[in-house]
Amino acid sequence: MPKDNSIKTVLIIGSGPIIIGQACEFDYSGSQSARSLREEGIKVILINSNPATIMTDPSMADHVYLKPLNTKSIVEILKAHPEIDAVLPTMGGQTALNLCLEADEKGIWQDFDVKLIGVDINAINVTEDREQFKQLLSRIDIPFAPAKTATSFLEGKEIAQEFGFPLVIRPSFTLGGTGAAFVHREEDFDGLLTYGLEASPIHEVLIDKALLGWKEYELELLRDKNDNVVIICTIENMDAMGIHTGDSITVAPAMTLSDRTFQRMRDMAIKMMRSIGNFAGGCNVQFAVSPDEKEDIVAIEINPRVSRSSALASKATGYPIAKIATKLALGYTLDELQNQITKSTSALFEPTLDYVIVKIPRWNFDKFEGADRTLGLQMKSVGEVMGIGRSFQEALQKATQSLEIKRNGIGADGKGYTNYDQILDKLEHASWDRVFVIYDAIALGIPLSTIHQITKIDMWFLKQYEEMYALEQEVSKHTLASLPKDLLLEAKQKGFADRQIAHMLRCLESEIHALREQMNINRVYKLVDTCAAEFVAQTPYYYSTFEADIEKADGTTYSANESVRTDKKKIVVLGSGPNRIGQGIEFDYSCVHGVLAASECGYETIMINCNPETVSTDFDTADKLYFEPVYWEHIYDIIRHEKPEGVIVQLGGQTALKLAEKLDKYGINIIGTSYEALDLAEDRGRFSELLTELNIPFPKFGVATTADEASKLADELDFPLLVRPSYVLGGQGMKIVINKKELEEHVIDLLKSIPGNKLLLDYYLSGAVEAEADAICDGENVYIIGIMEHIEPCGVHSGDSNATLPPFNLGEFVLQQIKDHTKKIAVALKTKGLINIQFAIKDDTVYIIEANPRASRTVPFIAKAYGEPYVNYATKVMLGAKVTDFTFNPHLKGYAIKQPVFSFNKFPGVNKALGPEMKSTGESILFIDSLKDDAFYDLYARRKMYLSK
Repeated sequence: MPKDNSIKTVLIIGSGPIIIGQACEFDYSGSQSARSLREEGIKVILINSNPATIMTDPSMADHVYLKPLNTKSIVEILKAHPEIDAVLPTMGGQTALNLCLEADEKGIWQDFDVKLIGVDINAINVTEDREQFKQLLSRIDIPFAPAKTATSFLEGKEIAQEFGFPLVIRPSFTLGGTGAAFVHREEDFDGLLTYGLEASPIHEVLIDKALLGWKEYELELLRDKNDNVVIICTIENMDAMGIHTGDSITVAPAMTLSDRTFQRMRDMAIKMMRSIGNFAGGCNVQFAVSPDEKEDIVAIEINPRVSRSSALASKATGYPIAKIATKLALGYTLDELQNQITKSTSALFEPTLDYVIVKIPRWNFDKFEGADRTLGLQMKSVGEVMGIGRSFQEALQKATQSLEIKRNGIGADGKGYTNYDQILDKLEHASWDRVFVIYDAIALGIPLSTIHQITKIDMWFLKQYEEMYALEQEVSKHTLASLPKDLLLEAKQKGFADRQIAHMLRCLESEIHALREQMNINRVYKLVDTCAAEFVAQTPYYYSTFEADIEKADGTTYSANESVRTDKKKIVVLGSGPNRIGQGIEFDYSCVHGVLAASECGYETIMINCNPETVSTDFDTADKLYFEPVYWEHIYDIIRHEKPEGVIVQLGGQTALKLAEKLDKYGINIIGTSYEALDLAEDRGRFSELLTELNIPFPKFGVATTADEASKLADELDFPLLVRPSYVLGGQGMKIVINKKELEEHVIDLLKSIPGNKLLLDYYLSGAVEAEADAICDGENVYIIGIMEHIEPCGVHSGDSNATLPPFNLGEFVLQQIKDHTKKIAVALKTKGLINIQFAIKDDTVYIIEANPRASRTVPFIAKAYGEPYVNYATKVMLGAKVTDFTFNPHLKGYAIKQPVFSFNKFPGVNKALGPEMKSTGESILFIDSLKDDAFYDLYARRKMYLSK
C-alpha cells in the first residue's frame, strides 16, 4: 500500500541547541528526514532554534523557523501555515518528543487538525513512563530487572529497604540519563533519590536492582504499518552495564553474542516494538545479558524514535535509518522502498557487515574543573568517533587515532601509565582513558582474569588487547633493517599507525612509510555497501584496510582496491573530527557547504571525516566519502591515491588547520589561504609585528616558555594578565591571573599538560567591550559579512558570550575602526576565503585580540541571521572567484542574538563561572525587534555575573 496522499505539508520539530546527551546526531536525522519528505513532493516546515546546523539551512525546508522550542512558537507556526497536515516529532530527540507531548496535552494538534506521524502518543507515554513500561513488559512476558516506581521520597525509601543495595535510580521522561544514578551505599541514597525526583518532569523515578557486570546490547529496528520489522544493526557495548550507552565504547556487529541468544533477543525486540502502539518508524531497544553460560536476557528500555545510536547504526551499516523511517511514517511499506546504497535491493533487506566498527565517545572533562570524571548512568561525553576496520583491533586503533587527544592509538606511544595502583584505580573507576589503561594493565603483567574481574569487560575483548600487546613486543625486538614483511603487514592489519611502529623500532614515522612502500604494503579501500558485497553497490563510501597480496594464476600479484580513481578534477575537504567544546557542529555546517560549492564549480568532491553524528559523513553529501581518521597517515594515503587539485583546510576548524603544516611540507596544494598566512596569524610574535607595520593597536603582550620568563614578563606588562597557550582551540588553558602566585601556578600547570608550548601573556583590558567580525577576502577585495558585539565583557570566551548582530552599542567611530582593521588584516594575510577577527574596545580605541583565517563558530549564525549562503561564496572564492563576483543582499529586521547553552547540570558542584576558556556545548538563536525586548534586557542585566578569572 503506497503512501498517505492526504499529507501535503509536514512540520518537523528539531532538537534545539546541542547539550550533553543530545547532540548533532539529531541534526543528521532531521536533515535526512527533510530531504526524504521533499523527495516525495511534500512541503516541509521546520522549527529548530539551533543556528549552527545544516538542518536549519534555508535550503533544507520550504520554511525554516529559528524560534524557541515551546508551544507558543508551535501555535504561531500553525497559524501562519494552516496547510500543515501532520507533525513528525521523532527526529528531534527527547526535546521534540517532550514538546510534542506538551502540545498534545494542551490540545494544540487537535485544534489545528494536525495528525502525528512516525509515532503514537501512547507509545511515548508507555516507553517513557517507567511504571507503565514495566507493566507492559510483564503483560507480554518479557523479563526485566526487579523494579518499583516511586513518586515521593518516602515511597523511594521503602523500596530501597525492600530491595537492598546496590540499586539504580532512573527518573522518568529525562534525556541522556539525566538524574540517573547507581547507589552502592545506604548513606548516598537520600541525596540521589531527591536529585532523581527533581530531575523528572513528572517527579517519578524507577528504582531497580542493579545488574552490575551484565553485558549490554542495543538493537536498531524499523517497522512499517504492515508490521514488517527489520533489524538494521546489533550493537554491543564493550563496557558492561552501569555506564550510559552514550559513554560506552560500542562495537558493531555484536562480537560476543551467541546466535541462539541473538535470536531470542531479536524476537523480544520485535515483540516489544509491536506492542507499544500502532506506529511506523524507527526504534531503539536496549538489553542486558547475564555474563554466564545461561545468557539470561533482560529488557532495559525502548525508544520509539530515532536515537543517538540510529546515527551510528546508519553510518555503521550504510542504511539511512532516518530517511527510511520518514518514508514509513508517510505510509510506505519496507518492501516498496529501495535500499539507498545498492539501488537494486529492497529496504526490507537486513544489512550484513563484512567489517567491524568501533565507536568511542569524546569527553571534555578538562573544561569542567572539579567534575566527577567517573562514568556512570548519566551521559557525560560531548561527541564521538567511529573507526571502521576489517577486525576489531583495526577499528579500535582507528577510532583512538580519530579522538585527537594526542594519542597515536592504543599503546606504543610512550604515554601509557606504569604505576600499578594508579592502573587498578583507573580500571575500577571507569573514565575517559580506560580504553587505553586496559593495554597498560596488560603491559604491566596484570592477569586478564583480574582485569575482567574489575571491569567486567568480556574476556574476548581483553584477549584482543593481549594479542595487540604481544605483537608490539614481537615488533620491538627488531630494527628497521630486520623487520620482516609479514610482521609489518600484521601490525598494519591490527591497526597500528606508522607512528606507533616507528616508536617500537625507535625510528621516524617517514621511515616506516618508506619501508611500507618498498615492501608494497599499501592501504586498500573497501566499500560500505550494506550487503557484504553480495550485490553491486552504487555508493562511494569507503574505509581503508590492509590485505595480503593475492597471487593470480600467471604469478602476478594484486590487492583489491574498491575505490576507483576518476579523471575528473578533485577537491578534498577535511572534516572537523569529533565534536567537542570549542569545535562543534558549526564546522560540519561549513564543510557540507564547502563540498556543495566545490561541486557547483565542477569538481569531484571528496570528504574525509570520522564523526558518525554529522551530515558531512552522510553517504551522499560528497561524491566520495572516506570514513577515516582526520589523522596525517590516513589523509596522506588518500591524497596520494586520489591526486586532488588541492585540499580545503579552513572549513574543518582547528582539526583540519593543524594538518596544514604537514600538507605544505609534502607539497600538497592548500586551497584558499596559504599555510604561511595561517601560521603567521597563529604566531603571536610575527602577527604583532604585522599589526605594528599596519599601525593597528593590540594589547601589550609577551611570550614565555618557563615560569621564570613569565614572572619577569609580568613586571613589564603589569596585572591583570591573560595567560594562554598557542595553537589551541576553544580557549583551552586560558586564564586571567591577578598576581605572581596565580601566574606561577597556572604556568607550571600548563607546561605540564602541554609541554614545550609557547605561552602568551597579554595585558588584560579589564572593562573593555568585546566584538568580532567575519569577512570573506579574495586576497584583494574584502566583504565583511557581519560585525557582532558581545553582551558579556571582554574576558568571557567569545563562544560563551551572547553575541548581538548587528552591534547595539558601538558608535560610528568605533565601527569604522573595526571595518578598517578587518580589511587591512585580511589583505595583509593574503586571505583567500574566510577570516574571523576578535576585538577589544576601550576608551573608543579598537584593539586586536586575535585573527583566525578560517571558518569560525559564528559563520553559520551570521548566514542564518542574514539569510545568505556565505560559506558557499567563500568556498568559490577559495577556488578562484572574486568577492566582486557576488551580489550580497543581507536582510535582518531588528537584531539576532547568539545565545550559548551550557551542560553544567551534568556536573553538579562544578564552578559555573565563565572566563577565557570556553565551556558551552551549543547555542540557540534569538531574534528580537528592538533592544527594549525583555529578553535582551535580562541578558544585559546579567552580563557580568559569571565573569571569572
